[in-house]
Amino acid sequence: MAFWEEKSLKQMTQAEWESLCDHCGKCCLLKLEDADDEAQSVYYTNVVCDLFNQQNGHCTDYQQREERVPSCVKLTQDNLEQLAWMPPGCAYRRLMEGRGLPQWHHLVSGDKNTIHETGHSVLNKVVLEKNVAEDEWEEHIVVWPLQD
Repeated sequence: MAFWEEKSLKQMTQAEWESLCDHCGKCCLLKLEDADDEAQSVYYTNVVCDLFNQQNGHCTDYQQREERVPSCVKLTQDNLEQLAWMPPGCAYRRLMEGRGLPQWHHLVSGDKNTIHETGHSVLNKVVLEKNVAEDEWEEHIVVWPLQD
């Protein structure tokens, strides 16, 4: 049995926790929140943080990301339940909700490129933040990150 099937997220080692990230890049998408909406709806854009590597879906400065991008939220075993904005396909969210890992996840498929090959990542779908003025973000709202 695989570690993610026998352990809860809180029981995982740091290495196991980190290995769950499939590098889809959806958490790197800039999001807009409707403060006037009672449900506090979150809208995804196709604008991605400037640290996002558009070739492989990784952060170009993962270790220093929070210092370089103050709005970057570090996903941990302690704050996962507070991050309702995580996309439905996120491995952490899927496991938290008891849905298991999908076939395109690298821990299931054995290939880190499967997520990109199957279209479940943001590769080839995004523009870097530096190329879009903040007052234009609303024009970049997309729904595809919410598809599982």
